[in-house]
Amino acid sequence: MRRTSALAPPVDHATGVAVPDAAVVPQRQTLRTEFPFELPRGYVDGTGTVHRDGVMRLATARDELVPLRDDRVRENPPYLTVVLLSRVITRIGSIVDVHPGVVEDLFASDLAFLQDMYRQINSEGHTRASVVCPECQHRFAVDLAGGRLGES
Repeated sequence: MRRTSALAPPVDHATGVAVPDAAVVPQRQTLRTEFPFELPRGYVDGTGTVHRDGVMRLATARDELVPLRDDRVRENPPYLTVVLLSRVITRIGSIVDVHPGVVEDLFASDLAFLQDMYRQINSEGHTRASVVCPECQHRFAVDLAGGRLGES
């Protein structure tokens, strides 16, 4: 039977080398950059296939700047949403070439869903703001994106 001291560091028995304590080894932080989603209605392609699941990635500064030079956006500023979402959505169902034409053909409810999701993941993961009640001065958080039916 092998005994170890509670004060001695653990040893890799294959090499005989002391293994550093997990609390001492800095943990590598990872940044989540892709977010799966499921569209409320789904994108219907040319063959009639409905695609509902997809992936959106975090936006970069370039993603937000490049569409501003797009002539379609200059002529029609609300079109910015279409171009921007087409840059950050990496997949809808089996469609991996998500271009503005695909986003244009989404149902309005799916477009609104993706706009909310974009705001949420690119605002440090939330759309909450700290507010103060003007009467009692109590501080609390509100979700600026609002809620969906059935959610609290």
